[in-house]
Amino acid sequence: MSRIAVVTGGNKGIGFAIVKGLSKQFDGIVYLTARNTELGNAAVEELKNTGHHVKFHQLDVTDDTSVEIFKKYIIDTHGGIDILVNNAAIAFKTTATEPFEVQAAETIRVNYFGLLRVSKALFPLLKPHARVVQISSSAGHLVQIPGTDLKAQFSDPGLTEAQLTQLMNQFVEAAKTGSHKAAGWPNSAYMASKVGVSALTRIQQRELDADPREDIAVNSVHPGYVDTDMTSHKGPLTPDRGAEAPIYLALLPKDTQIKGKYVWHDKTLVDWVKDELPAPY
Repeated sequence: MSRIAVVTGGNKGIGFAIVKGLSKQFDGIVYLTARNTELGNAAVEELKNTGHHVKFHQLDVTDDTSVEIFKKYIIDTHGGIDILVNNAAIAFKTTATEPFEVQAAETIRVNYFGLLRVSKALFPLLKPHARVVQISSSAGHLVQIPGTDLKAQFSDPGLTEAQLTQLMNQFVEAAKTGSHKAAGWPNSAYMASKVGVSALTRIQQRELDADPREDIAVNSVHPGYVDTDMTSHKGPLTPDRGAEAPIYLALLPKDTQIKGKYVWHDKTLVDWVKDELPAPY
């Protein structure tokens, strides 16, 4: 039976570059998934024209039905997954005119709850030695949380998924009243969402360590400041360069010790609680 890799948000940017890289380095079938079917199929055709053969399936991480359809397809067609890269995310521009409370609710809905939805649906399909890569950011390091009490909650080694979800909802509620900064949150919905992703990674690894399936690794990664639509093409790194650390984590060898970690774009491990942010971004 074929080995299977799945990348969410794969039709452009870093996601597209990850799909392209995996198509050459992974011994199996790579699925490029995207919310928009037309854009997803166009991306697969673009890859095919340059010798990269991958498959497409529609997947909207914010839609329960879409996620369940994809899950059923994987079960019926392949039975399981060997690599899952949760890349799909959004970021409001600094010039965005939407009120902060709207930006907060939508960013958390997509970046945290979308990733969580996919994880809950597809983690049961992970095979022994599976690798999960959660695309975080330099914005997703704990140092981005100003509040001491809030930092302590995020860094608690016993933090549960339910407690983390409650924290994410608290941020959205605080944003509605403009009290988020006073509560210890950054004035950035993207930062809050990616801190949530990084914290969730640690929780998921702890749970999988107790799972009977052998050697499943979940890591979060800062891919670097990359020249994509999300950065308004201001990043100095190419998408292919931004894909390097995620691909490295997706292809970690059996019985790796790199589990539940926060990884920098140059593949170095950064202590999510104790370390300062490395430079350059």
